[in-house]
Amino acid sequence: QVQLVESGGGLVQPGGSLRLSCTASGSIDDIYSMGWYRQAPGNERDLVAVIDSDSSTKYADSVNGRFTISRDNAKNTVYLQMNSLKPEDTAVYYCNAKRGEYIGYEVIYDYWGQGTQVTVSS
Repeated sequence: QVQLVESGGGLVQPGGSLRLSCTASGSIDDIYSMGWYRQAPGNERDLVAVIDSDSSTKYADSVNGRFTISRDNAKNTVYLQMNSLKPEDTAVYYCNAKRGEYIGYEVIYDYWGQGTQVTVSS
């Protein structure tokens, strides 16, 4: 019921910057948080950053101070500004959205984008 489309990945040199975008469509009114996760080969899919409905944010320690997550509610889009990129940031980055529904009790649905490749290499 929620579709997520990511863009903005690519190849960048160490120390460079990229901005990822994720646009949501469908049942977007009930989304209460959106975030970015990443997965490198042989690793688990790990949280990078998340932003909730009141614009509070959380970051993984490995990216704190270098990455910034933001939302543009008018465009139904979440961004991840990535600065001072390191080779260890290389991964597939996935957009995530959580949607809540109350049907006598709380139900939470998790949605994922298709992923966008970020490669940091000299």
